[in-house]
Amino acid sequence: MSETKDYKKEFKSLYLPKTTPVIIDVPEITFVAIAGKGNPNEKEGEYQRALGVLYGIQYTIKMSKKGKYAIDGYFDYVVPPLEGLWWFNEGETVSAKSKYNWISLIRLPEFVNEEVFQWAIMEVCSKKGIDTQDAKYMKFSEGLCVQCLHIGSYDSELETLKRMESFCEENELLIDLNDNRRHHEIYLSDPRKTDVSKLKTVLRIPVKRRLIFGKTN
Repeated sequence: MSETKDYKKEFKSLYLPKTTPVIIDVPEITFVAIAGKGNPNEKEGEYQRALGVLYGIQYTIKMSKKGKYAIDGYFDYVVPPLEGLWWFNEGETVSAKSKYNWISLIRLPEFVNEEVFQWAIMEVCSKKGIDTQDAKYMKFSEGLCVQCLHIGSYDSELETLKRMESFCEENELLIDLNDNRRHHEIYLSDPRKTDVSKLKTVLRIPVKRRLIFGKTN
């Protein structure tokens, strides 16, 4: 029997960093993604509904091995962790959670092409009665980033982010947040089952090399 693929174990540099900041070059990865706005903690809010869709699609693909739809190149896998890209508009602050913009996403296994993806969203819609129209097949090339493991409450992430900013300054890196590159989080813990002080979250920020005398350092 073939081994079940676990992306966290296979790509430890992406998913299991240490609590000290490091530089990483992130390759192109394919995701199922949903964009939205609002407080992620709102019960039955837009964010929580998006999670239901994402996991519905993921588990439909994973469990296709038990159905009649044969996917070319299929292999069994552990569903990768939930991830999120986050930003807020000019003039808004991090405390205004109702104003958050986000793209919630989960990595797809390599055998999932757009045809398989379309089958999965139709399957979830027809069999589970879930609206999947906002779900997108998304290829994302993140490139050069600094990342670090944050342990604790999501609300205390600023402490870790300050250490990451200092690391960037020490290594001649500029934070490169823009419309195509966002603050990125990867959730390694289930907040429903984990004490808030023990939550593990990968924080990732896009960066670029500082130009010195007309040359990239």
